[in-house]
Amino acid sequence: MKKLQTLRCTLVGIVSLLATGASAEESPAAAPGKNQVEPAQAAVAMEDPRAGDYWTYEIKDEISGSLTATRTDTITEVTPSQIGVSYSNREKGTTGFSVYDHDWNTKNADAMKYTPHSGLGIVSPLKVGALWNFKVEQVNTEKGLAWKWSGQSKVSGQEQITTKIGVFDTFKIETKYTFYPVGNPGRKGENTVQTWYAPSVDHWVRRTITSRIDNLLRSSQNIELVAYGRKQ
Repeated sequence: MKKLQTLRCTLVGIVSLLATGASAEESPAAAPGKNQVEPAQAAVAMEDPRAGDYWTYEIKDEISGSLTATRTDTITEVTPSQIGVSYSNREKGTTGFSVYDHDWNTKNADAMKYTPHSGLGIVSPLKVGALWNFKVEQVNTEKGLAWKWSGQSKVSGQEQITTKIGVFDTFKIETKYTFYPVGNPGRKGENTVQTWYAPSVDHWVRRTITSRIDNLLRSSQNIELVAYGRKQ
């Protein structure tokens, strides 16, 4: 039972990572000084990442229909190989920090380290039919816990997505992967992810995540972009 509970906690964290790029034990928070989600200027082009770029998402539980989080990611620094991002959750008033590569694969998220990276970003240049596999080792550097992931992503098409802040031309990426705790490889979870990535804003505008353990549905989420912008 204890091992099953550990896997369940890991599942919750991995779903959070998919939605936000966060670690398995963090709680994201709202952008400082923002009391409400504000519509972004649709004309802003953000193909190249810059310090001050931000994206705000609403995360909804598809099972209960409730809004569970409003998450804002803000770039702090861009280097030739890495992108530093601070993240925040408005409802919980908490913050954290992640490091990505330039294809938005998570390398570190607070205490979590992903080797070689999370595999949940993109593979440039995006094109319909592109297919890639990934294997990941996730380690909690504070507690010494480890998990392994194995999965595949495919660019299944191009779609125009309409949200309450505008219309976006996107690539649809379908991802499926399994994961298990290294200490108990018999316990496996599976995540199915659909991502609509918009090159014009250098991020996804919508993501759906379905998570199962032992073939039983544990969670279903919808993550949608509700604001974005660039430091003037």
